[in-house]
Amino acid sequence: MSPLKLKKGSSSHSAYNLRPNFSDVQERHTLAILVDNEAGVLARVIGLFSGRGYNIESLTVAEVDHQGHQSRITVVTVGTPQVIEQIKAQLGRIVPVHEVHDLTVEGAAVERELALFKVAGTGDKRIEALRLAEIFRANVVDSTLDSFVFEITGDSRKIDAFADLMRPIGLVEMARTGIAALSRGNA
Repeated sequence: MSPLKLKKGSSSHSAYNLRPNFSDVQERHTLAILVDNEAGVLARVIGLFSGRGYNIESLTVAEVDHQGHQSRITVVTVGTPQVIEQIKAQLGRIVPVHEVHDLTVEGAAVERELALFKVAGTGDKRIEALRLAEIFRANVVDSTLDSFVFEITGDSRKIDAFADLMRPIGLVEMARTGIAALSRGNA
């Protein structure tokens, strides 16, 4: 039996090859950050992202504990696994940050977004807008003779699909809240 020979420049999977196998693939992660609800905290968290060139796809923040004066910041970002780990570590070092959870890796999570769409149209376009709104379970929250404002909730793909269908009908304006997310189950 001959010993295994490796060509020059090839890598082996031995115990001596201790370099971590990091990927260059960009991944989307949803981070939930529990912070003190005080002036400047949001700016410090967001400054961490902008100061290092990290992109934020979605950002929501609201007070979740009135008595404890704590807010929850939900950030959706994209990066390589190394970048995501670096973001979480740096967030954890900011003093008013109490917890950092990566909902993407901690298990199943529920993500929802709310959006408002102003759609203008009369005649057949108006009828088509109402038909599509019914299919997507969007609510009419305002109506005039020549426009509607629809309210829709769901995951980002649903919101995007609704927008794509409303554009040719007469989408005038859209406002989105960004993603709110919670992990599923008991923990």
